[in-house]
Amino acid sequence: MTASVGENCVESKTTLAELAPLQAVLFDIDGTICDSDPLHHYAFREMLQEIGFNGGVPITEEFFVDHIAGKHNDDIAEFLFPDDIQRGLKFVDDKEAMFRRLAPEQLKPVNGLYKVKKWIEDRGIKRAAVTNAPRANAELMISSLGLSDFFEALIVGSECEHAKPHPDPYLKALELINVSKDHTFIFEDSVSGIKAGVAAGMPVVGIATRNPEHLLMEAKPVFLIKDYEDPKLWAALEELDKK
Repeated sequence: MTASVGENCVESKTTLAELAPLQAVLFDIDGTICDSDPLHHYAFREMLQEIGFNGGVPITEEFFVDHIAGKHNDDIAEFLFPDDIQRGLKFVDDKEAMFRRLAPEQLKPVNGLYKVKKWIEDRGIKRAAVTNAPRANAELMISSLGLSDFFEALIVGSECEHAKPHPDPYLKALELINVSKDHTFIFEDSVSGIKAGVAAGMPVVGIATRNPEHLLMEAKPVFLIKDYEDPKLWAALEELDKK
C-alpha cells in the first residue's frame, strides 16, 4: 500500500504548487481534524447490537468503513433500515446524541494538526470546515479541539442541496469565504469526501487515518498522508511557498 502513497508524490507537489497564490484550505472534520471514527463505530456497534441488528452480532470495522464512514446520516438510515426510514432517522439521531456524550472526553486531534494550523494562520490563508456530520456534532468537535476561532465558516452537508459525495458543500464553502477553486485545496479522509472535493474541481490531500489507502486512492486524491506531520505534506507546502 505504501508504494501507492509515494507514487503520487511528484504529481501532488506540482498540483499544490499550481495553486499559488494559495487563498484557502478547506477541512473535513470527522477523521480529518480528529480521529473520531472509533467513537462513531463504537456508538453504532453498541446501539445496533442492542436492537438485534445482524442477528445481534456486533458490526465489524470493515462493515463500518464500507457502509457508514463518511456517509450522510440520511443515506445511513436508509441503508440500515430500508423498510422503515423514519425508524432509521430516529436511530441515527439517537446515535449522534450518544457520540456527543462520548466526544468531549475522548476526542483527540490528528497528529500535527496544530502545526498545519499555524502554517495557515502565519500566511493569512482563509479556511473553512466542510462536513456531512450534523451541525451539533461539528460545532462540538471544533470547540473541543479549540478551533472555534480558526474556522471562518462551517458548511454542513444536510444544509446544502446535496451532501458529499456531491460537490455542493465544497462549492458553498468557496462562495461563503469568497475564494477561487483555482487557489484552494482540501484535506479529507473518506472516499465520499475526496470524491466531493474532486467533483468541485479542487485538489484533495487524502488523510489515511482509518480508511484503507487503496480505497482512498481510487477516489483520486493528489496524494495521501498519514497525518499532518507527514514529510510529503511539508515538501508540497514548501514548494507552494517558493511559488
